[in-house]
Amino acid sequence: MKKYILDLVVTQNIKLHANYVLIKMTQANPLPEMLPGQFAEIRIDGSNTTFLRRPISINYVDKKTNEVWFLVQLVGDGTRKLATVKQGDIVNVVMPLGNGFTIPKDVTAFKPLLVGGGVGTAPMLMLGVELAKAGCKPTFLLGARSSKDLLQLKEFEKLGEVYTTTEDGSMGEQGYVTGHSLLNNNSFNMIYTCGPKPMMVSVAKYAKANGIECEVSLENMMACGVGACLCCVENTDEGHLCVCKDGPVFNIKKLLW
Repeated sequence: MKKYILDLVVTQNIKLHANYVLIKMTQANPLPEMLPGQFAEIRIDGSNTTFLRRPISINYVDKKTNEVWFLVQLVGDGTRKLATVKQGDIVNVVMPLGNGFTIPKDVTAFKPLLVGGGVGTAPMLMLGVELAKAGCKPTFLLGARSSKDLLQLKEFEKLGEVYTTTEDGSMGEQGYVTGHSLLNNNSFNMIYTCGPKPMMVSVAKYAKANGIECEVSLENMMACGVGACLCCVENTDEGHLCVCKDGPVFNIKKLLW
């Protein structure tokens, strides 16, 4: 898929939580086609400590308004600076990068479970939208530290059933997503997941143990986004592959977890 270097205009910067913002961007021309699971490398302007672009998952593409959404967690100088952009600001973005999730052509008997942890819920929204467009009703299992960290729930609820876990028990079942009672139901035949690596490893083990197909979206450190710097390599059954170029989505059968 062709990659573009674009100067996008910020249309909204919505503070969802003390540590999360939702930034919406557009341009005069139609945005390029993007797949759920792909990401962008965003240049951080005006920071004396940030020299590399920041990889951010594509959260959603609103074709009616010609906007792309980015859910940004404030974890360092780069993302904190990005979170200060205002309506009308120009942000330089390289996208779409990487490979997306696999969606079957025939979803008649398709029963997917979408598992997201923390900011890893971001690509699950666009994936859920595309599954719904294909005629499939996805089920979401979303985990976070507390109810305040469960983001965009209303958007997810428009698409399918939503189950939640929180570490402090303030919403849904207390604990981690891999301990949710929903997983006692083995009717799912596909699992998609993104979030902290320990969570994804646990989800992958559950999928393997129950004979369920599973794709994970890895969050290795990705500096360049095109496979040049080699800092995001992951050991697979094909050797070391660049997550940014050969992923970030992988079938767990390829991973040596």
